[in-house]
Amino acid sequence: MEYLDKYIPKEYLALKINYCKKRLQELPEVRLHECTVNGIRKTRLTVGDHRYNLNSENGQSYHSVMLLRDELEKQLAIYEAIWNRYFRMPPPEYKIPQIKRTINTGNNQLILDKNYFDSLKNDANTKYPKPVYYPFNGIYYRSAAEREIAAFYTDMDIPFKYEPEVYITGLPKPINPDFVFYIKELNTCKFHDHFGMMNYADYLRDIKIKCGNYSNAGLQIDQDVFFTYNSEDKPFDIRYMAAKINTVIYGTMVCGI
Repeated sequence: MEYLDKYIPKEYLALKINYCKKRLQELPEVRLHECTVNGIRKTRLTVGDHRYNLNSENGQSYHSVMLLRDELEKQLAIYEAIWNRYFRMPPPEYKIPQIKRTINTGNNQLILDKNYFDSLKNDANTKYPKPVYYPFNGIYYRSAAEREIAAFYTDMDIPFKYEPEVYITGLPKPINPDFVFYIKELNTCKFHDHFGMMNYADYLRDIKIKCGNYSNAGLQIDQDVFFTYNSEDKPFDIRYMAAKINTVIYGTMVCGI
């Protein structure tokens, strides 16, 4: 959570602030209460007009709630401090929608939620050997740009899977998008492919095919899936990622039902 000197994309930061406020409103307030029973000092939890022994089942449950509230309050303070540093107007307040984006696998229509994200195997592409020049957090990436992107997601606390197996309708074998990442505040997944050889005709043809495959599976471009690029004469600029994250979050908020 060392975010005070870090820029977070504006829409993502606003989403985080609203998410923390929403969760804090939903969770009951829990306080520790010290008391003496038969001369023995005990700690109990106070929830409204009720008190619970810390060692009881309810007490343990509410203790977890208390710890979660503490963490959310810390996160909210940090996110609001970052917002106040970079922006003059207060963050927008809005109701976070219930997102149920889906992917058509041919056999099933799966919701792109946490369960789907957790089901994906990380670093699952064994079709082509990878170079050993671009390691990050125990995984070898296929290019310097992909390693930069992985570092960006890690920096933003965005969980992601690298080259997982993804089954989509119309294809006999799974595909391996470069990244599938999970936005916990919206409980939804996004797909991200980086194209790094834009100077080659065969590569451009593959991009067109990939776009068609994603669309056939019911994924919307720039909402469920987005692309980044670089070429031999135009290196990848990681600052582009901030704009992409803002776009997919805003698009999902507006029309991601």
